[in-house]
Amino acid sequence: MAPASETAAALLRNAHQSLPDGGLGHKLEVADREGRPLRVKLGLDPTAPDIHLGHTVVLQKLREFQDLGHRVVLIVGDYTARVGDPSGRSSTRPVLSGEEIDANAETYRQQSFTVLRDDPDLLEVRRNGEWLDMPAEDLFRLARVATVAQILERDDFAKRFAARQPISVLETLYPLLQGYDSVAIESDVELGGTDQTFNLLLGRDVQRAYGQPEQVILTMPILPGVDGAEKMSKSLGNHVGVAEPPDEQFGKTMRLPDDAMESWFSLLAVPRPPEGTGPRDAKRALARGIVARFHGDDAAAAAEQHFDRLFVTHEAPEEVAEHGFAPENGAVHLPALIAEAFGRSRSEARRLLAQGGVKLDGEALGEGDLDVAPERLDGHVLQLGKRHFRRLRLTS
Repeated sequence: MAPASETAAALLRNAHQSLPDGGLGHKLEVADREGRPLRVKLGLDPTAPDIHLGHTVVLQKLREFQDLGHRVVLIVGDYTARVGDPSGRSSTRPVLSGEEIDANAETYRQQSFTVLRDDPDLLEVRRNGEWLDMPAEDLFRLARVATVAQILERDDFAKRFAARQPISVLETLYPLLQGYDSVAIESDVELGGTDQTFNLLLGRDVQRAYGQPEQVILTMPILPGVDGAEKMSKSLGNHVGVAEPPDEQFGKTMRLPDDAMESWFSLLAVPRPPEGTGPRDAKRALARGIVARFHGDDAAAAAEQHFDRLFVTHEAPEEVAEHGFAPENGAVHLPALIAEAFGRSRSEARRLLAQGGVKLDGEALGEGDLDVAPERLDGHVLQLGKRHFRRLRLTS
């Protein structure tokens, strides 16, 4: 077995920060002496239906702990989600119904298994409603752990307070509730993104107040979204979901700016292509690696072929939505058909026709194709731009 210092160094690879300094190595030494695995905690609030690649950065680090024989405790925050994590928020989060949270919680649990090992010796999945549905007296005891000034020091609250934006009393309880999760499961190590540093550190205070050894915290860098700028987030629409179809995962990844590829390769642990590979081919390797991880190598190859059909050769995909049409006076007015089939205006349809942006079975149509015989269209594929297709069917 490698010395604790070497194991800690390996686990801290690509991490942002571990506090206190040297704490992880010490925890590993203590666990080894006691002949037990570490209990490594991650909490996820099910505020949306799906897990995205940003979540997998921390999940992959948890997997590394599992591979070393340590026990991961994944906490699905069905109760903290009812409060709403203020991290990175400039205003109060919208409130989800209990039914929405419960449905999301089950999705999170299932999708986490795309990264974590579903082994009862290495994984424990809990909901914090098990212990946060507490008597008022216990809540009062927890609320005494921190002062109002301490809570308002956190960056999110400080900015909102200075801007006179509302901060609910319930939100100020969130870091304490997350900290109590660490008490309930006797956490040795807690993981999170860099935006969770305040919450993770306060968890140490809560453990100390309840007479427990303080956890080590390990923060991971934030994965940028496909825009290469903002944090990956479903609310920003810049995410890649782990349960999305292969074609969607591949296509979204190919939108990533070149200068963001390095962080994706590093944080998602996707094998890099050979040195000297150009940006376009490197991005393809990244997209294939992501799809292969969640859907397999065959799906990755098929997704790349689908991408090429749409964006390189501009061929129609294998499955094309059908659109029914009926002629008027023996002919079909093409601008009207385009407007109906693709949800565009007739004036835009005329402009696209004039610019060669409309094709029939790959052949460009023009301004002279305003009125077309129905038999020329029936069963054929109408293409608008590079990636919008409809197979036309004569209905009468």
